[in-house]
Amino acid sequence: MQKNDIIELDITAMSSEGSGIGRYEGLAVFVPMTALGDKLRVKILKVKSNCAFGKIEEIITPSNSRVESDCEVFSKCGGCVFRHISYSEELKIKQQRVEDAVKRIGCVDKPSNEIVSNLKINGYRNKAQYPISADCSVGFFANHSHRIIPCQNCNLQPEEFSKISAVLTEWMKKSGNTPYTEETGKGLIRHLYIRKAFATGQIMVCLVINGNSLKYENELVLALKELLGEKLKTVVLNINKNKTNVILSDKCKTIFGDGYIYDTLCDTKIRINPLSFYQVNRDMAELLYKKAEEYVNPKDKTVLDLYCGAGTIGLSMAKKAKKIIGVEIIPEAISDAKFNAENNNIQNAEFICGDAKEAANKLAQKGIKPDAVIVDPPRKGCSAELLNIIAKDFCPKTLVYVSCDPATLARDIKILTELGYALKEYTPFDLFPRTSHVETVALMTR
Repeated sequence: MQKNDIIELDITAMSSEGSGIGRYEGLAVFVPMTALGDKLRVKILKVKSNCAFGKIEEIITPSNSRVESDCEVFSKCGGCVFRHISYSEELKIKQQRVEDAVKRIGCVDKPSNEIVSNLKINGYRNKAQYPISADCSVGFFANHSHRIIPCQNCNLQPEEFSKISAVLTEWMKKSGNTPYTEETGKGLIRHLYIRKAFATGQIMVCLVINGNSLKYENELVLALKELLGEKLKTVVLNINKNKTNVILSDKCKTIFGDGYIYDTLCDTKIRINPLSFYQVNRDMAELLYKKAEEYVNPKDKTVLDLYCGAGTIGLSMAKKAKKIIGVEIIPEAISDAKFNAENNNIQNAEFICGDAKEAANKLAQKGIKPDAVIVDPPRKGCSAELLNIIAKDFCPKTLVYVSCDPATLARDIKILTELGYALKEYTPFDLFPRTSHVETVALMTR
């Protein structure tokens, strides 16, 4: 097989990134925007020693799960990967991906509970970060690229977001505030960043800028107030002068409101500022947190919540627990967690700013013995050192693992199994319909 070859291919599996996989002369071929059961003519774009990559030239026989995409930039934007298949098929793919990882990497042959499907597959995101194109319009980066694909009306966002982006575009053209160009490092406005609190309806608009201020910023605020009315609670500037592809800096300047909005999650009032970690899909996060609480069974227990962010998981079960100890390395998140505890009159929660492994080690040296431990690590999962401290020094009867990556979850399940824990059950959650991402809550017992 060589580059530019045209081959016939049957799609028999799906990759973790949502591409279809077929085999040709024993070699795995990855093809995006395909579906299980497709029979295709595929043009080969790249050949490596262990796999190849191609694109669809012709659909010979379509899969029964294929549907018409409802997004005009689906094939270009780097966000969704499953708009061409039915939602029921997407759920099967995601559940299978989690189960396969647990069996293949975690070495545990145990099926998951049925994946918890989303309450709605469009308009569920409470957060958007739009790069600004040269003509002042908003969009998203193409897959594996920083090329902006114009897209004002994204199906995953609330309807207010497209209206806000239209107001920004018009204001930029009138005010002379220029879009930032990544290649040169010149220009002012880098990103439009919007957050909406679904339970309260409050909206935050944040502009990421390559400077200290805007021209005609009052006019922007007035235009947004006219559009959103009482929903608009704050407008913030995030000052990012670094020549980097990191979107946000740690410096914010409020030009309207208090600099934050409030939402309610699991009957807990949560303050959100531009730098706060907060689940993008609030409604599904509530279901996920309730499952975590079911697994923890926090009544009269001391619960250690590692990678706690703004404390949302721990605080959601604090009223039943004896004590919650949260650990997070980001100072702003710990500040949010402490505020949220105080604001909800929760007095049995303690929050520590520090690296999860180092903080866990210090707590162990103090003789802290939590009854249950929750870990909600980033995509890379937990370090072997941290898992060792949890298993050998804390020895909790219950460990609940909240994961955003099935592969690292499965890897850590294998480590914990070797340390004396057993996977009792696990439940996938579809927090991000039409994308490749899937969350999982796993219960491990000693």
